[in-house]
Amino acid sequence: MIDLSKISTRAPEGLDKDKTKKKTEKIAKRIGELAEIMKAQKKHSLLIVFQGMDSSGKDGSTEHVFGATSPSHVSVKGFKKPTEEEFAHDFLWRVTKEAPAKGMIKIFVRSHYEDILVQRVHKWVTEERVTQRINAINAWETLLIEDNNTTILKFYLHLSKERQEEKLQERIDIPEKNWKHNPGDWEERKFWDEYMRVYEDAINRSVVPWIIAPVDQRWYRNYFIASKVLETMENMDLEFPILKDGQA
Repeated sequence: MIDLSKISTRAPEGLDKDKTKKKTEKIAKRIGELAEIMKAQKKHSLLIVFQGMDSSGKDGSTEHVFGATSPSHVSVKGFKKPTEEEFAHDFLWRVTKEAPAKGMIKIFVRSHYEDILVQRVHKWVTEERVTQRINAINAWETLLIEDNNTTILKFYLHLSKERQEEKLQERIDIPEKNWKHNPGDWEERKFWDEYMRVYEDAINRSVVPWIIAPVDQRWYRNYFIASKVLETMENMDLEFPILKDGQA
């Protein structure tokens, strides 16, 4: 069982920041190269899920880990409050159509887990419905893996409450970051303990395991996530299709 309170949100002691950032750049370049092979091979697909509290770095992780990957090989989908049309369907309807096709990498900035996190914290859904939705999520992820050869990497961006306060305040104090400021983020922060409880429960009831990424230091967050993505892709047996008798 994962206990988030016992997992550090910071980089290991003694790690060199500058050297680590250079390693991340090399890893990101290699991810881009492998993404091209994946696109050509059309055998595998990769779904990346980024979940975490406000200011945990979902967009920043996407930018730094996949910055060297061609936009024709990777796409991003952010899930916010459902639209009226989405509310009229089952909660996975809007997610299913965004799943990656073979050969593609898809990044979910927030995801299908929103419907058992935010709604649960605010008591907009019953515990019985939460269990039903967790079961549905587990079944859906299993379907992607078994039916479409999709690899799923789910990252919980593990941010400390203290560091979140610093990042939210930066959005007020630094003019270039003012556009990110949302008073609602400060309101949600009041429910921190409850969010930790429901995140931990969702993580421990998941069939596809979560990766807990320490994100207090952005440079280490990028390295940690990029390393996990690269390790996964290098284990996919990716190779360019070879022409045989004039045909691929």
